[in-house]
Amino acid sequence: MFPGIGTLVNVATVLVGSTIGVLLGHRLPHRTRDVVTDALGLVTLMIAALSGAAVVDPALEGAVGPSAPVLIVLGSLLLGGIAGSLLRIETRLEDFGGWLQHRLSRGAGSEDRRRFIEGFVTASLVFCVGPLTIIGSLNDGLGNGPDELFLKAALDGFASIAFAASLGWGVAASALAVLAVQGTLTALGAAVGGFLPEAHLAALTAAGGLLLVGVAIRLLRLRSLPVGDLLPALVVAPLLTQLVMAVR
Repeated sequence: MFPGIGTLVNVATVLVGSTIGVLLGHRLPHRTRDVVTDALGLVTLMIAALSGAAVVDPALEGAVGPSAPVLIVLGSLLLGGIAGSLLRIETRLEDFGGWLQHRLSRGAGSEDRRRFIEGFVTASLVFCVGPLTIIGSLNDGLGNGPDELFLKAALDGFASIAFAASLGWGVAASALAVLAVQGTLTALGAAVGGFLPEAHLAALTAAGGLLLVGVAIRLLRLRSLPVGDLLPALVVAPLLTQLVMAVR
């Protein structure tokens, strides 16, 4: 497989799900959607465990020592979480979504146009603003595989059925936003992966695995963790790795 395949699959599931949603309407039972979401949450935990195992990567242990990797991941989540909470990343993302929906929906000339715009904006925000989007796209570009984006594609496919059932074809148009946002992040990951050392990549992957645990907890409806506030950990992890290597 090649970098970007995860985004292409994600675009396809949004289009297929939107078509099914428009055709079937509200016929999909709520119980069925809950069961599917629970299954995807469990799979997310499995992927998170595989990513988190990078904390024992030989390249990382060789660069910083056998005891430092766990401390690096811990420090990255603590420092990243503090920075993210002070910057209010999760809240700002939600506020931006509400503002964008209000701006694009204002002054719509007809009910159909307003419904299309609402479907496009709502679905775009749900599909493009989230930790799984960022983690999955970067990992795909870094060469760690598209597993997270395949998982997200399944989630978005079922979500698009529900959205399109009430909001119509505007949900299908959000596939363009998915292509633009995730394609850009994948390209960024490919560029970074070209010069980021293997040890730094392992630290980033391990930190990302713990963020995926937070995503799984949200999918399983155990607790709504502010995973968006933890996203700076993906930047802090390689920096801490470099710092430990410098002082070691």
